[in-house]
Amino acid sequence: MRAYTIDDKGAEHIIQFAPEGNWISDPYSFFRHEPSSYAIEALEDAQLLLMTNEAMEDMLTSVPPLERYFRKLLQQNVIALHQRLISSLSQSTEEKYQALRQQFPDLMQRVPQHMIAAYLGITPETLSRVRRQLLRE
Repeated sequence: MRAYTIDDKGAEHIIQFAPEGNWISDPYSFFRHEPSSYAIEALEDAQLLLMTNEAMEDMLTSVPPLERYFRKLLQQNVIALHQRLISSLSQSTEEKYQALRQQFPDLMQRVPQHMIAAYLGITPETLSRVRRQLLRE
């Protein structure tokens, strides 16, 4: 799955990839009861759990151990987004690409290259140059 947005110029920006076993959502929209600023798309067949904020609150109240589980999921999401922000601000394109390969080893074979580029905030041509350069090293 992927969460993405399209800017005023028509450029796509992928916020997050979520392979199997991961959760993907727009926490801002979910908790603030506001329309999402991005779309979530299944890139492969997926099983989805769609839940309103009210249904989640009811479930967490009636099944207290789930509250701890969802709190941990939310913590992991905050950490991952924080790390992504720091990475995007401080790492070179090559470092970001290598980190993505480490985090999601099989993603490169499962997702089109233009999506990898959109996630990294670069053009597909720049991604091709980075990949060629890393292959030579």
